[in-house]
Amino acid sequence: MAKRWVSTNAGAHLAGRRKVNTAPEVLLRQAVHAAGGRFRLHRQIEKGCTPDFVLPSRHVAVFVDGCFWHGCPEHGRTTPWVGPNAELWADKMRRNAERDRRSTQLAQDHGWLVVRVWECQVRRDPENVAHHVMYPQEASRRSGFHSLSDPLDGVPPAK
Repeated sequence: MAKRWVSTNAGAHLAGRRKVNTAPEVLLRQAVHAAGGRFRLHRQIEKGCTPDFVLPSRHVAVFVDGCFWHGCPEHGRTTPWVGPNAELWADKMRRNAERDRRSTQLAQDHGWLVVRVWECQVRRDPENVAHHVMYPQEASRRSGFHSLSDPLDGVPPAK
């Protein structure tokens, strides 16, 4: 196992990726605002739990999870990691999933209703996702929105 990341051309495009105000976040915020929702950005609920935005009046915390980084079942990686950083990538994705589960639990423990959506859902139909964010109680369990039932869903192992 490599103890340190090895620089490769295959990963060069990942350098400098945004962590906040990503295109799907902005798209969803615009749709929520157009639907009448008012929100606060990146409000820390607890150490280790900072949603992308919250709707304070509705006590809803929203996380927009990127398909690659959070293991979307439709667009996330399905094959094992290969190359000099394979185990490091697998560990990173596993930690991402565990952090997602922990931050969801922290928000819920503080009385927030947590809505997690996939980047692809926002890109496909931001108005529908905005409705889900504004009225999460109406959403059925079969709505197809992000679920964290298993923190390792969509996280392939190292090869």
